[in-house]
Amino acid sequence: MGSRRNFIKQTGIIGMVGLINPIETFAEVSQTKSFLSAPKKKWTDGSRLVVSISMQFEAGGQPDNAESPFPQNIQKGYIDLPAATWYNYGYKEGIPRMLDNWDKLGVKVTSHMVGTAVLKNPELAKEIVQRGHEAAAHGMNWSTQYTMPYEEEKKFIKDGVDAIKNITGFTAIGYNANWLRRGTNTLNILQELGFKYHIDDISRDEPFIIQVKNKDFAVVPYTLRCNDIVLIEGKNFSADQFLQQVKMEFDQLYAESETQRRQMSISFHDRIGGTPQMVKAANDLIKYMQQHKGVSFKRKDEIAEMALHDKTTIRE
Repeated sequence: MGSRRNFIKQTGIIGMVGLINPIETFAEVSQTKSFLSAPKKKWTDGSRLVVSISMQFEAGGQPDNAESPFPQNIQKGYIDLPAATWYNYGYKEGIPRMLDNWDKLGVKVTSHMVGTAVLKNPELAKEIVQRGHEAAAHGMNWSTQYTMPYEEEKKFIKDGVDAIKNITGFTAIGYNANWLRRGTNTLNILQELGFKYHIDDISRDEPFIIQVKNKDFAVVPYTLRCNDIVLIEGKNFSADQFLQQVKMEFDQLYAESETQRRQMSISFHDRIGGTPQMVKAANDLIKYMQQHKGVSFKRKDEIAEMALHDKTTIRE
């Protein structure tokens, strides 16, 4: 107690002799209050809350013995055949079911496509684009790109873009690295190749702009909180637990969006989000969101364009 009294006395004396400037302290508080009370930025198209849905197209592009729900105890030199069928579900059932669901709901999504998955299932890749969804790049395969030298990584990204372009006719302008793990050269390469945005960032709940090679480049934040591979596979959530968690996220962001620009991201993977229970959960969730005034569903290329042409977009 005595040391606490001494501390209070000492700080009081310091303040009196001017080592702590009360005017500066007041100014800092005033700036904080000013920031909190300042008018918040909104979406230029009049949306109150923008919801962005990702549909990962990866199945068929995975390497042998890729991680799966099966025990990771396959003996060396053997292929995990049951695990391969888990991935096959993604293009045989998962994406077709999700595509029908998006049509019923009237929403368009962004599909992050692995190049080898596109080449293995070209008709499905074309159908995604033909139904009005965005094709975004997701690497040529599941290789770890952050360890690659500059030119090797550039070829890796470009090969994936070319696979999408050659099969679907769509030029990808958005990028997603495997598990978001880009390297120190990735953004410079994306800018060189004509990309306009990437999603490998979870630091905000709205898009923002960064400088890459002295040019504007958009960041459209991704999600781990509303992501089926994290919640369903990673934490063994049930479909109704997933629904409840994402609904709670929506409710909070919708409340915040009354006074500031907010974006909500949701991510589905072909072999997980395309299961019957998860598609039902997605259907219920989106119908719930659509009951709220001012909620719009946009592809990530649309969000990036809005951000790049809006002078009020946050710049970092």
